[in-house]
Amino acid sequence: VCGLIIPWNFPLAMAAWKLGPALAAGCTVILKPAEQTPLTALAFANILKEVGLPKGVVNIVTGDGVTGKLLAEHKGIDKVAFTGSTEVGKLVGQIAAKNLKRCSLELGGKAPNVVFADANIDDVVDGIVTSIFFNQGEVCCAGSRLYIEESILNEVVSRLKERAESLVQGNPLDPNVQIGSQVSEEQYNRIFGYITKGINQGAKLVTGGEGLQGKGFFVKPTILIADDDNVCAKEEIFGPVVTVLPFKDYDDLVKRANNTNYGLSAGIWTRDIGKATRLAKAIKAGTIWVNCYNVFDAASPFGGYKESGNGRELGVYALDLYTEVKSVIQSEK
Repeated sequence: VCGLIIPWNFPLAMAAWKLGPALAAGCTVILKPAEQTPLTALAFANILKEVGLPKGVVNIVTGDGVTGKLLAEHKGIDKVAFTGSTEVGKLVGQIAAKNLKRCSLELGGKAPNVVFADANIDDVVDGIVTSIFFNQGEVCCAGSRLYIEESILNEVVSRLKERAESLVQGNPLDPNVQIGSQVSEEQYNRIFGYITKGINQGAKLVTGGEGLQGKGFFVKPTILIADDDNVCAKEEIFGPVVTVLPFKDYDDLVKRANNTNYGLSAGIWTRDIGKATRLAKAIKAGTIWVNCYNVFDAASPFGGYKESGNGRELGVYALDLYTEVKSVIQSEK
């Protein structure tokens, strides 16, 4: 029996990522959606019923963190899979460890998105927008640390500012809207707390840094220029906030890119495939995008290094999370 605990930012996709391999491996499942977004999972349960899935194979249990704790510690659960923040993931891992049940964790990130001077600037700007403003920045693999080679810093920042200010915010059911609201007032306040603290620590505000009056929990796409010690360059904000970090030297860049507790993803922008290959090998992260960002393939494993979690979802590696190896040795006598 597997306990699957999924987040609020991609409630259906994350359920599918976990349910698919668990069911393929022959497991029964108890799935707990995030307390902010339970309706997607409940609607999905109705679909599973309609297609004839036997009763008891997939069970949806709604609730808050207390429910998740009970699921993680229950002795009837053989394996726990959790996607969410690193803070909560550590707690889930500690609870699961009490009876040594298997536990896979897909957690937070603070991805370096590296732009070299030889990159195609048009592609770069499009890629940055995708990397940080997609889904209102509520993405674990968001490219929130933007390293730009100094010789093209002003050009990239200027064009990125123009694009950020042109993005349409509003009701996501409107096909013209490009950015919706944050998931909750709590998340809205958390994002502005980081922006305020970052500016107080010396970050330069290029654009954004405010909400839309009378429009709900909307955060305008925000660009900051700071140094690596700034809180906005170190901690996961989980919102449409990108911190620009200029660089000169390749070797120094590698050290800075890896100077983080996270290791979920990274982006590299360059026309030099040799440079891209070297940097992709040097960066400690589970997924590296070269001249693109947020490109996924169901056959390609996804997961993190360090405090970004353990285990890999998607691809054949996902089956390893839901299976055990058994040796049966039989005598001929």
